[in-house]
Amino acid sequence: MQKPSGSLFKLDMPARAGVGLKAEHYRHIIETLPDIGFFEVHAENYMGAGGPPHRYLAAIRERYPLSLHGVGLSIGADRPLDKDHLRRLKTLIDRYKPSLFSEHLAWSTHDAGFLNDLLPVPYTAETLGRVADHIDEVQEALGRQMLLENPSTYLAFSESTYSEVDFIAEVVRRTGCGLLLDVNNVHVSCTNQLWNALDYVNSFPLAHVREIHLAGHATEADDDDRPLLIDTHDRRVDDLVWDLYSHVVSRAGPLPTLIEWDTDLPDWPVLAAEAARAELLMQEAASANRQAAAE
Repeated sequence: MQKPSGSLFKLDMPARAGVGLKAEHYRHIIETLPDIGFFEVHAENYMGAGGPPHRYLAAIRERYPLSLHGVGLSIGADRPLDKDHLRRLKTLIDRYKPSLFSEHLAWSTHDAGFLNDLLPVPYTAETLGRVADHIDEVQEALGRQMLLENPSTYLAFSESTYSEVDFIAEVVRRTGCGLLLDVNNVHVSCTNQLWNALDYVNSFPLAHVREIHLAGHATEADDDDRPLLIDTHDRRVDDLVWDLYSHVVSRAGPLPTLIEWDTDLPDWPVLAAEAARAELLMQEAASANRQAAAE
């Protein structure tokens, strides 16, 4: 297919911080209309025909930009995409017209069915061709650009012939997809794989990033008693991740940034404070860049 241009993602998404939309906060959002940049929802939670989730989502979509985040397409799977799932996804996108749509560089389906996890792929020419073909199919079916999210990883495949960043950059070159840079995933993967996080970010194709994710992680120990980070989305963003995020926005500029908190959900003020911190760091980076340009 013809590569989608950047114009195929909606331009009504502000370079502000947003949070994940959770049922626990529906009423608070509707009743108070908090000053938040956008909301992101998991596509698979809204693939039913109707009911209260859709009533709340429709009301919130009237007032806020929306980012749609998929977890079930299994872009990296060694099998065809699920056509029924893709059709339901298109119906959802046509209904709510989200500003952004993203999926993971991972696989979650096999002959046994759907696996409730996002599993890594080896970075090989064969995988590259398969991932690119799947993204082409998704973008053609949806008629819009898809963002691909970098994974959190805990192991490396011996057969990999690309670095993760080079693999992602080549996917972008072949498909014209955009990128979702999950800064927590960078920190988790780089700690677990003994990579340098700043080198990773500095070599990442930042010009193609349309959204950023921030989240919390847990720290355990591996068999050698080294730190093992787990991408849990159940706590505040770690200070080291905030530092890495500051570096990203100093290079890439302000971008829509999601506070991703999926379990052990806090009260609204905690989420709002995390979003406010992201906005402050974006403002500080933009101000520093303006000052540097003026000197």
